[in-house]
Amino acid sequence: MMSKLTHRAFLIATTGVLFSTLSACSTVNDSTAVEPVQSTTSQYDLTHMLQQAQASNAEPIDNGAQFTPNKHHKTLVNYVEQMALDLVDTMQTELDVSIAVTSFVDLDASLNNSSQLGNQLSESFIHQLQKFGYGIVDFKTTDHIAMTARGDFVFSRDIEQLADKHIASHVLSGTLIYRSNGVEVNARIIDINSKRVIASSNKTLPYYVLNNADIHLQRASIN
Repeated sequence: MMSKLTHRAFLIATTGVLFSTLSACSTVNDSTAVEPVQSTTSQYDLTHMLQQAQASNAEPIDNGAQFTPNKHHKTLVNYVEQMALDLVDTMQTELDVSIAVTSFVDLDASLNNSSQLGNQLSESFIHQLQKFGYGIVDFKTTDHIAMTARGDFVFSRDIEQLADKHIASHVLSGTLIYRSNGVEVNARIIDINSKRVIASSNKTLPYYVLNNADIHLQRASIN
């Protein structure tokens, strides 16, 4: 049986070990304690941020920057088809008409300047409108075939070689406006006698589509 002195010594030793253990745990916890997170708001200079935002808004926008997709399947014909649909949807006359298609011209003071694009549009509209069943008149066709060493020709721009009779009831033409992102095309079908617009369409042809089709925008030379 343990004596009182021995029992007291055992209690003192046990208490010392427990106290040492708790002290060590407290030391470890203090050394690994996470420092309190400081507010991130103080890390930013709000005045500087506002000045940067104002400077960014004051910078002029580069309107000349062109969107050019890496890959696309749009062609000039796609846009002409859409415009032809617009013309058919807004047509305010019967199907039995005869339409002459002329070159699209630059929207300038003279309205007499065309280009490869203006002539290409007129050629494309001839096909598209005929697909919808409208009668198309090619007024550049002469009354005879000219046979030369360079080939056989039936088209001419010489007014003296063209028919002088009234062969069309309506005319399709339009204007070209050069925008920062493309060429705006305004097409319309006009009654020759009344000068009334019976159909119209408006589309912007992106420059990347025109470049892909090798369309040159310089004015067509007149010989």
